[in-house]
Amino acid sequence: MEVNPSIFKAYDIRGIYGSDFDEDMAYRLGLAYSQMRKGELPEKKELEIVVGCDMRLSSQSLKENLINGLCDGGVNVIDIGLTSTPTFYFAVANYNYDGGILVSASHNPKEYNGFKLVRQKALPVSKDSGIFTLRDLIIENKFSKASIRGKVTTREGVLGDQIKHDLSFSNTSDLKEFKIVIDPANAMGAQYFDELFKNVPLNVVKMNWNLDGTFPAHEADPFKKENVADLCKKVIEEKADLGISTDGDGDRIFFVDNEGVALDPGVTRAILCKIFLSENKGAKIAYDIRPGKITRDTIIANGGVPIVTRVGHSLIKEQAIKEGAVFAGESSGHFFLNMPEGCYEIPVIVTLKILEELSKSNLSFAEYAKAYDKYFHSGEINTRVENGASKIEEIKQKYSDGNQNDLDGISIEYPDFWFNVRSSNTEPLLRLTVEARTKEVMEQKRDELLKLIED
Repeated sequence: MEVNPSIFKAYDIRGIYGSDFDEDMAYRLGLAYSQMRKGELPEKKELEIVVGCDMRLSSQSLKENLINGLCDGGVNVIDIGLTSTPTFYFAVANYNYDGGILVSASHNPKEYNGFKLVRQKALPVSKDSGIFTLRDLIIENKFSKASIRGKVTTREGVLGDQIKHDLSFSNTSDLKEFKIVIDPANAMGAQYFDELFKNVPLNVVKMNWNLDGTFPAHEADPFKKENVADLCKKVIEEKADLGISTDGDGDRIFFVDNEGVALDPGVTRAILCKIFLSENKGAKIAYDIRPGKITRDTIIANGGVPIVTRVGHSLIKEQAIKEGAVFAGESSGHFFLNMPEGCYEIPVIVTLKILEELSKSNLSFAEYAKAYDKYFHSGEINTRVENGASKIEEIKQKYSDGNQNDLDGISIEYPDFWFNVRSSNTEPLLRLTVEARTKEVMEQKRDELLKLIED
């Protein structure tokens, strides 16, 4: 079938399986990726590329065709099977492989599938570093197979190695016996939590645990409030100490306090900034430019150096590596640790750090988090706009007396409120986020800006 070029996004490849792409495209991706990596590493006679997949119904078939393409392209494949994104990143980075491709559509609905691509050390392949090159090769579909076909090796025990690695960042003997409700939405987070709690025996109440690519309970996107509503209720019902939710491929993590209130990811990020700065005095911390002022406040208050980045997990990783930031966090629930072997998402380490911090504090999660809940946040609001650039220019003119930053879209700051407006990388949308010192000002400025965007 004809490949829809729009599936090649800023940070990955993603579209509707059977409509936008199929197994033939997966095979071509294997050929294109092997061609690209061999060109980048001409000194290496044999390349080893990690391949894995999530639990979506089409993932296994796509993975098999992807592997066939990679082998025909002359690279050796390390098949790690069914895996989350963090475990996939761990495999590429910690075993020092030459790159990898994971079959997954992250938090998208069940009709979708796609591919995440990395180089060595789990460095992301993004629109600025190869995805559009791969797109052109795949659509052109003019490949020659390698003279020597690559081999496939199955690697077992990756998840166990990852959990051992992650446990080394925490002193689990000091953890209190928390009661935790966890909802991985029938998706890949269940896999690493199962392995973690073999080693850390806590009282875990499981929701929507069995891997199921039809997502029978709800979409695997905890960024949407409706998808954590049942978790919030369950925390109260169980009188639990906290709740945890992860997205479809397990690279984003979200928390609910003991009162059944979902924490804004910006608050979680601020707590983690304090933790990592207590362990790394004076370190740099990277975070995206969307409003979340408590992050900057916390970094400065704890003696750190704030590094602001553009939005997008690949962009924040690249900036964290470039700046030497110890920790990085994105407003959408991605949290990264910059380690010698690579910089990638660390939901298990994040879980352990939060539990460790709560154990030391002798406070409930709600009491602990209250100190970080200083500002009022609109959430990200998307509006369909045909000419986003002209709207952004209009906003810049109207708010010209504010402190402006055009790192990603336009960010404008006033003493009592601040906001960011940026264009979507994949759709004709403007994304607005407003934050303020009071709820009234936040709502007033949110509505004022939305009217300007929609007119």
